[in-house]
Amino acid sequence: MADSVQFARMNGLGNKILVVDMRGRKDRVTPHAAVALNADPATEFDQIMAIHDPKAAGTDAWIDIINSDGSMAQACGNGTRCVVQALAAETGKKAFFFHTVAGLLEAKEHEDGTISVDMGTPRFGWNEIPLAEEFHDTRRIELQIGPIDDPVLHSPSVASMGNPHAIFWVENDVWSYELDRFGPLLENHPIFPERANISIARVRSRHEMDLRTWERGTGLTLACGSAACAATVSGARTGRTERTVTVNVPGGPLLIEWRELDDHVIMTGPAEWEWSGTVDPATGAFQRDGVAAGDSGARAL
Repeated sequence: MADSVQFARMNGLGNKILVVDMRGRKDRVTPHAAVALNADPATEFDQIMAIHDPKAAGTDAWIDIINSDGSMAQACGNGTRCVVQALAAETGKKAFFFHTVAGLLEAKEHEDGTISVDMGTPRFGWNEIPLAEEFHDTRRIELQIGPIDDPVLHSPSVASMGNPHAIFWVENDVWSYELDRFGPLLENHPIFPERANISIARVRSRHEMDLRTWERGTGLTLACGSAACAATVSGARTGRTERTVTVNVPGGPLLIEWRELDDHVIMTGPAEWEWSGTVDPATGAFQRDGVAAGDSGARAL
C-alpha cells in the first residue's frame, strides 16, 4: 500500500463517515474505491469526506463528498462536523472555512465539543432545487405515493440545501412508514432530474420534530444533516414550526437555526472518532491502525 493515505472512521449522530486526507496530492478518491470500501463491513459508510488542499485564498481545504454508491454529493453536514473535529485535533484551530461544489462552508468547534456548521442559504425556486416541472409554490408540490384517493405520502415541501430535498409531513410516528420501500422510488422520481433526498417529518411542537431520511445515493441513514436543515426551513415556511428547531433523527438530536439576519442555516451537533488507518484512494484497499473501536476521543489525521 505504498500509495495509501491516512483516513479515519468517524460518525455524526450515527451517520457513518470516512474522513480521507488527500492533502498534498492531485488524485481523488475513485468511485471504485468508494464502492469497495462500502462493501466491507469494517468501512461501510454513508459519506466519504475527502480533504484536499484549498483552491482559494482564505479557505482551509477543499472537500469532495462521496456517496456509498460512488456518486458525488454536494453537502453533508454530519460529515463536515467530523472533518472539523479531526482538523481541530490536528491543528488546534476551532474555526474553519471549507469549499465544496455547493459553495463555502464555515464551521467551528465549541468548548463543549459540539460543532456548528453554517450550511448556507436554502433555495426554493423550482429550477434551483431542481425540479423537472415548474411549481410557483414549492412549499407543497403535487407528488404522492399510494392510491390517489388515499395516498400514504403526499404533497411534500421541496428545497435545496446545496442538494435537493423533499419533505413529506406526516401525523403518525415516522417509524410507521416503509421508507426503505418508498425511498428508492421517490429518490428516482422523474420530477427530480438530479434525484433527491427523501424525508418523512412529524412535528411535535413549534420547536421540535422527528425526521427519517432516505439519502440520495446512500439509502437509509441514522442522520442526515442537510435533510434536518431542509425540514427546518420547510417547517418554518409552511407555518408548522419556528425558525429554531431540535430535529430528532434516528441517531439523536440536531439543533437547527434558520437565521433571519442573513438567511443562513446553522446546524449544531456532535462528532465521534472511532478508529483510523490508511487507504489506497484508487482501489479502496485499507489497513487499520491499532485504535480501539468505540474510542470517542478526538484524534488528528
